[in-house]
Amino acid sequence: MAYFKQLKTQYWQVQIRRYGVKPIIKTFPTRDEAKIWARLIESEIDRGIYVSRYEAEHITFSELVHRYQKEVTPHKKSASREISRLKCLDKFFGRITLARINSEMVARFRDERLSLNLSGATVIKDLNTLSHIIDTAIKEWGLYISQNPVKNIRKPRVNNSRSRRLSHEEEIILLAKCRAHSSMMESVVILAIETAMRLGEIINLKWSDINITHRFAIIYETKNGEMRKIPLSNASIDALKTLTKLLGSDKVFWRWKTVSSFESSWQRVVLKSGIQNFRFHDLRHEATSRLFEMNLNMMEVSTITGHKTLQMLKRYTHLSIDKIVKKFNEK
Repeated sequence: MAYFKQLKTQYWQVQIRRYGVKPIIKTFPTRDEAKIWARLIESEIDRGIYVSRYEAEHITFSELVHRYQKEVTPHKKSASREISRLKCLDKFFGRITLARINSEMVARFRDERLSLNLSGATVIKDLNTLSHIIDTAIKEWGLYISQNPVKNIRKPRVNNSRSRRLSHEEEIILLAKCRAHSSMMESVVILAIETAMRLGEIINLKWSDINITHRFAIIYETKNGEMRKIPLSNASIDALKTLTKLLGSDKVFWRWKTVSSFESSWQRVVLKSGIQNFRFHDLRHEATSRLFEMNLNMMEVSTITGHKTLQMLKRYTHLSIDKIVKKFNEK
């Protein structure tokens, strides 16, 4: 049965008491709102579908983020990068309780992030993290809300048609600035250009993963979860031979503990080089394109890069029109 009481604040408090159910209490601005809510809850109790919303209505998103960062994030390969996204989400939603987060708020967050000229792909990663936090709260932490509000909004468009190639002149300048920073930075960039490895794969490379004699490196932890062997060119071998080993460590690029720490160094180098509109990941595009220009076939290239489909491989391949014209006229 529902009991209504007007408080000194003029708000109305409603209590629902039923045998076998913990007393349910909530406050509303008007008696009518309190009655509507009471009828809904009593109906759910009668039908045996009532689930307590108490925790979801009292726990803040900030509390969820802190728990998620402690229990879930450390088990992810992208843990260091996810922390910055969690801070961003906490700043926007932090004081709001889980039950109050709705699709309108999520859409406003999406639009605010896009207004900062962030890419659609970046904003989607933010939204996916937000969605996973809420799903984890519902499925694993026993917090009840009727639906995940992130799943009701329109996702930003993703433009994967980026075709930035590194010119010969830019490569010379970039490597010179990397060398001025450190020989280790230069070696990272050379390996990226020569092997098409991802930044995380390079930064986490160990000496025990490298076979200099047979000229290959083994990548055990990859994005798709499958181990692959990477052939090493003369330039790759020479770059590795310039490096000094850290006593007691098997890590090749021991200067950087995480991808994020490398990124900060990389940004400074690119800024000094004066090269515009260039990201580290563009080196993977560049390397993949060069592999095809070496006349390797699709299967050979995909073995090196780890791409599973032709469509994905095409996204990373931007052949030089000058070289295509030259081949065309050699017929």
